[in-house]
Amino acid sequence: METHLLYDEVAATIAQLNPAKVLLLKAPVALQQQLNSLLEKSKTTQLSTEEKEQLDHYIVLERLIRLAKIHAQQQLSLL
Repeated sequence: METHLLYDEVAATIAQLNPAKVLLLKAPVALQQQLNSLLEKSKTTQLSTEEKEQLDHYIVLERLIRLAKIHAQQQLSLL
């Protein structure tokens, strides 16, 4: 199975659990600040291996949550 299809399937499953709550998901402020810091740093200098891995994980999680929110919105629109 292709990775993007797997993410979509996981996101759809998450969205079905409680679509209204999924739409409210948001990264904690400290996590968002850390992500913004890594993104800014990546524009001006090379990230360490650990920072790069951390940024990659944030990006994957953000993509998954965005997909889950799309599926949740679709679920709610069917009601």
